[in-house]
Amino acid sequence: MRKLTEHERLWQGKKVGSALAVIPARGGSQRIPGKNIKPFSGEPIIARSIRVALNSGLFDQVIVSTDDERIAEVARAYGADVPFMRPADLADAHTGTVAVIQHAIGALQQRFDYTCCLYATAPLLQARFLSQGLDALHSAPEKSFAFAVSSFGFPVQRALTINEQGSLQALYPEFRNVRSQDLPAAYQDAAQFYWGRSEAWLRGDAVYSDLSLPVILPRHLVQDIDEPQDWLRAEYLYAALKAGGELD
Repeated sequence: MRKLTEHERLWQGKKVGSALAVIPARGGSQRIPGKNIKPFSGEPIIARSIRVALNSGLFDQVIVSTDDERIAEVARAYGADVPFMRPADLADAHTGTVAVIQHAIGALQQRFDYTCCLYATAPLLQARFLSQGLDALHSAPEKSFAFAVSSFGFPVQRALTINEQGSLQALYPEFRNVRSQDLPAAYQDAAQFYWGRSEAWLRGDAVYSDLSLPVILPRHLVQDIDEPQDWLRAEYLYAALKAGGELD
């Protein structure tokens, strides 16, 4: 386990407390088989999340929570700890992230002030935004979480849906005639990281609530990966950002 230097601990001149990174990575992905260790730009996709976390200087320990020995082997090869294997009842497609983080916190002998959930499939993750999240949460003791979001590219109030007859209809017809510039911005979960006070995770505080603070990411740095087409788009974005010098 890598210990932070005193310089790192006195981050931005403040004692921020101890911090744990938990990367959930179960082995049973169905829409993209083997997703968490599938090769992405020449290495398992989980490797980037591990590397960014380790190189950020923000964490006392970086662990991977998995039920899969292959994922555990890859995680260790890239420098993460795998101090336990996740039990089967927390490794199915219906298990929520909060339960996984609660289990990880409880399974470790050491209790950390902050626990950050990092997704394994977040190749556009950047340490500067992780730092912003920790700073925001540390500066607001009344809040429980801070996580990455990005604005929608078009007002969600003007969304369309397709009905059973195959025709388009307004999802929110009350906004049909409202100009898009007159509608408030809406934000989506960027599916990258979730800083939380460890006690807030254990209490089960609601992440999607006014207990959380936003870390707003530019839209071109965000791509959730659930479907094969998402993976392809993420590869295109990653290559373009690398070529443009926005990713190390």
